[in-house]
Amino acid sequence: MNKIIMHKIIFILAGVIAAVTFASEASALPVFARQTGMECAACHFQHYPLLTAFGRSFKTGAFTMVGSQAKVEGDNLSIPVVVNAAVLTSMGYEKTNATQDPAAMGAKTSPGGSLTGAFYVPSTGGETSLFLGGRGSDFMGFLTELTMGGGAGAADSIKTPILFDLNGTRVGPVFFSTNGQGASYGFETLNTGANAIHSITNTVGFNGQYINAISAQQWIGTGAAATGMSLVVGNEMGFLNLTKFDQTGPATANFYALTSTYLRGAFTFDLAGWDSAIGVQNWRGNSLSGLPLATVASDTKATAVDGQMQGAFGKMPVGFYFSYATAPASTATSVNAFNSSATDSRNSLNFDAELGVVPDVATLGAAVRRANNVDINGARQKDNALYLTATYKMAQNLLARLSYVKQNGSFWDSPSNVAGSTNTMGQDYGTTSYTVNLYAVF
Repeated sequence: MNKIIMHKIIFILAGVIAAVTFASEASALPVFARQTGMECAACHFQHYPLLTAFGRSFKTGAFTMVGSQAKVEGDNLSIPVVVNAAVLTSMGYEKTNATQDPAAMGAKTSPGGSLTGAFYVPSTGGETSLFLGGRGSDFMGFLTELTMGGGAGAADSIKTPILFDLNGTRVGPVFFSTNGQGASYGFETLNTGANAIHSITNTVGFNGQYINAISAQQWIGTGAAATGMSLVVGNEMGFLNLTKFDQTGPATANFYALTSTYLRGAFTFDLAGWDSAIGVQNWRGNSLSGLPLATVASDTKATAVDGQMQGAFGKMPVGFYFSYATAPASTATSVNAFNSSATDSRNSLNFDAELGVVPDVATLGAAVRRANNVDINGARQKDNALYLTATYKMAQNLLARLSYVKQNGSFWDSPSNVAGSTNTMGQDYGTTSYTVNLYAVF
């Protein structure tokens, strides 16, 4: 590591330390904490958005659990006296040599095309989202995310689970629509990146470089627009999710037939005191892929397996996660939305780990990706990544994160194969990114 890079890392770490030093105490709690009267850590493992076993149970219960909050009750009526809300904001600085979409980053580029870095604040590059959610009855809940700032007031994601309690097992439909979380948004509880919300990183990256390093499912592109209905069966032993969907979301404001199918099964169990799970996902069928004027459907074909173990080394909590996903090649008559290549399949194997070096305060995490991608010439190439991260929880709802990722392999050898490589001589340069950011939920 050269001195320039080392100085940059020291500068970023200094920024995090300064933010920790001068941050005020945040006492406000997000939407479900208000409803249940419980602290955020009750549902989240180490830090949000990772779920504990209790968090999975709350989600399987259709967001209906109420603590001390008053309710309006009557015949077939049981709702909180208020509609609970929360706001999520993010801000930070990202530097990368990727040139995939500098205009979208709002960053200046050097003569060689490398980005000089970009600051982002809530609603201007960063996120500002308003969440409304909670109990609608003893078997029905809801969750709505409204994206503020650019496209202010636009519905980003919404779901309404209607899950009846049958002797401890919840059964019923979940109706949903999302602009970017895919069919798995209907119902998911594992922390493997099967849905991008539940993973060791809440930093996606301007080019998706961080989430793609830790999740095989997200690397193949399953986090797309989706509207559909899930039929869910779930309890403490796991869940089954059968979803009919189309790859269109609230942003397109169109209605299509639900011609794609998503099948998800996950088994949760205790392994020598470790909260463990293993699961499988399968996408089938075809969809109009969210294009308002599309007349030709695209295939939605992919398969994934994943698993997790969450426990502790002594007093330090630790989580281990893996995911593998593959998407078959497109055909002469139909393009696969998860793999546009007509010559070969795409697949990725990802391993993640996160250690609570200061329990409930600070973590260190790492992930590796070993993937086979297909370049624009139809050749099968290596597309690997190394991801490092550190978090500091200033409060249960205020999280600082430092992220680093290096993507390399033969897929990155030629700049004609993929936007983002600064390579001009055929060497394996790949891309490198650094991000420091702060998330607040209140």
